[in-house]
Amino acid sequence: MVGGGIGGLSASLSLAQLGFAVTVFEQSNELGEAGAGIQLSPNCARVLHHVGLADALNKVAFLPEATQFRQWRTGRVISESPLGEDVVNTYGAPYYHIHRGDLITVLGTAARAHPNITILTNARVDGFRQDGDGVLVRVGEQEHEGDVLIGADGIRSFVRAQLWGEQTPRFTGNIAWRALVPSAQLPDYFVRPTSTAWWGPNKHFVHYYVRGGELVNCVCVIEKVGWELESWTELGDLQELKADFSGWHTSIQELINNMAPETLFKWALFDREPMPGWGCGRVSLLGDACHPTLPFMAQGAAMSIEDGAVLAMCLDKIDCVSQALMKYEALRMARTTSIQTGSRRNAKLFHLSGLQAWARNRAVRAAGNRTMDRLFRYNAYEALE
Repeated sequence: MVGGGIGGLSASLSLAQLGFAVTVFEQSNELGEAGAGIQLSPNCARVLHHVGLADALNKVAFLPEATQFRQWRTGRVISESPLGEDVVNTYGAPYYHIHRGDLITVLGTAARAHPNITILTNARVDGFRQDGDGVLVRVGEQEHEGDVLIGADGIRSFVRAQLWGEQTPRFTGNIAWRALVPSAQLPDYFVRPTSTAWWGPNKHFVHYYVRGGELVNCVCVIEKVGWELESWTELGDLQELKADFSGWHTSIQELINNMAPETLFKWALFDREPMPGWGCGRVSLLGDACHPTLPFMAQGAAMSIEDGAVLAMCLDKIDCVSQALMKYEALRMARTTSIQTGSRRNAKLFHLSGLQAWARNRAVRAAGNRTMDRLFRYNAYEALE
């Protein structure tokens, strides 16, 4: 497994649970992930619970009561859907808000404790070759043999490039800001226990609690060109962010005013067109390496976690490795492609104005929970049935 992020670690746990021995090659010196909050819907929380992480997640995550959309200037609620116990009762798994670093800690702790998983850090894969008997992976001066190689190494995947050549990701025309605001700095009950997205012309603002309610995670997206740095660790300018959201609701101004400049980051959003195929022979891809997803459906991490569960079942049930990987790809491609295209579509829908925004709001209210229901009902463990 190339990559020790959310996708690589969760897939390793799914594989290890079925008895496979897994080696994870992580190029960084330690497991960890830059970033802030992440949303884990029931379709992926089901997988994380299946591999034994329910107790660990419940200790560090936040369980929201609802998801809602608001108008950028007035704050009027456009639509609201219940989460909380309603989601658990309907789908058999919760909806989590969690800090990315906390999720990596949960996954990494479980992976390191599993006897079937070996994690190698500071291990950059330099190349690989395969034949009918296996795959040979080169890390520096060392070579490692295995039956299967999975690239879970992100949107600029080395494994993908080795299989299919270099392909430059597409800049989407959107810049994202992220920040964490300590809840103690805000008035009591200022932020409701929901995932809230404020929609406005050419931009939107999302906030929700993480770390058990200790922090408010803020993600602010604006259409902007001229700055296209894809980095999770590039500090942003607070005054620029304030200017970007000038005139927005007072709640947004309060959140921005309580952001510490040294914790404010921005990055350019990139994606790729859906791939016609992922793998070749004994080598395949997972997560952002094959279907990078914009954050406008909160499903990027969920897709990689689902991938891992389906991959593990295919390798467990189908003796021929290449056939198992082809089946995995066939089972996952339609769903991940629909999430990719849906997320790209939402990037435009969230930013409408005037009559188009009015029509969108009516359509969202009429749709109710149908979109979430289609997402949440997916059960990776039924994929092979």
